[in-house]
Amino acid sequence: MKVEQPSEVENMAVEETRVATARNRPRWWIAVLAFVIVAAIVIGGIVPRRQAEANLVKETQEMAIPSVSVVQPRRSAPQNEVVLPANVQAYIDSPIYARTNGYLKKWYVDIGAHVKEGQLLAEIETPEVDQQLRQARADVSTAQANLSLAQITNDRYAGLLKTDSVSKQDADNAAGNYAAQKATVQAAEANVSRLEQLQSFEKIYAPFTGVITARNTDIGALIDSGSSGGARTELFHISQPDKLRVYVNVPELYSQAAKPGLTADLVLSEFPGRRFPGTLVRTANAIDQATRTLLVEIRVDNPTGTLLSGAYAEVHLKLPTPASSYIIPVNTLLFRSEGLRIAAVRDGKHVDLMPVSLGHDFGSEVEVVAGLSGDESIVVNPPDSIVSGEEVRLAQTPSSGSQR
Repeated sequence: MKVEQPSEVENMAVEETRVATARNRPRWWIAVLAFVIVAAIVIGGIVPRRQAEANLVKETQEMAIPSVSVVQPRRSAPQNEVVLPANVQAYIDSPIYARTNGYLKKWYVDIGAHVKEGQLLAEIETPEVDQQLRQARADVSTAQANLSLAQITNDRYAGLLKTDSVSKQDADNAAGNYAAQKATVQAAEANVSRLEQLQSFEKIYAPFTGVITARNTDIGALIDSGSSGGARTELFHISQPDKLRVYVNVPELYSQAAKPGLTADLVLSEFPGRRFPGTLVRTANAIDQATRTLLVEIRVDNPTGTLLSGAYAEVHLKLPTPASSYIIPVNTLLFRSEGLRIAAVRDGKHVDLMPVSLGHDFGSEVEVVAGLSGDESIVVNPPDSIVSGEEVRLAQTPSSGSQR
């Protein structure tokens, strides 16, 4: 069988087709490559921008969460030292008045003098009392003479009555006169005793051992005892400084802890670095409605008289504290309309606003007597806008609460 060979024309057509196909093939790949490059450029520009936007949103959300520092509450000491102002008074402090009217004849002691009980302090001249006493003694003599005469008459009439020499009426009159004269003598003697007592008041004696802190009279001064309704004259003022009464007004918050037997130290500015020990001996057992404080008395021994009565002092009173008492910095407190609050972080990222009750103010720190359990993480310098449930991020916890 004879195979026909392709003609030259056909061969040329095939060759042209092959050449055309070879020419068109590179142009297609160029288009695909260009599309891929353009797509890569577009994707490479959009994806980073979207990623940057997502990162920006995430960073913005993270920045919106406030970073806070927290501190742990510190348990207070078993004894709390409360510093309170106090007034120092002598254990006994008394003015000395005259009990009779007259003129000061002489005084024997002046301010600052240490006197013993019963020591003579001054003498008063009482000419009216002296004259009245002389007259009263004369009245006693007269009454006694009348009594003697009445007794003789009574005895005589009693004897005559037995023989019916006098009437019963005369004998009764004599007996009555005798009884009346006897009563007159007793009244006169009582008057003499009264005037003698008034005369004894001419001498002024120290009522107890102490120090004269004031002398308010001088020789020749008119002394008025006040018995006639006039103003009394204070002659001296005496105090007993070997023991001191220190009165302190304890705030109502500590009134239940202030019990007799507690120790206290007295500090005065004129004795820097020194403390004078004392003991709480009694309380008023009532809250003053004006000051809302409890008045307590502290006794301080002062055998050498170093401390002066009337001085101002500070009392360091050692009071037992409740078991639930804690100490926190003042810059953790939030003052809200609903009351005092602190912001505590729970589960490491959310805030709870907790009510607390304060005790003593130590300046940079305060005592919390109610509202804390001791394991709270308390936010330092919380913003005023913070609310319960707000998410926070914990920053590095400071070693101690920073101040505002």
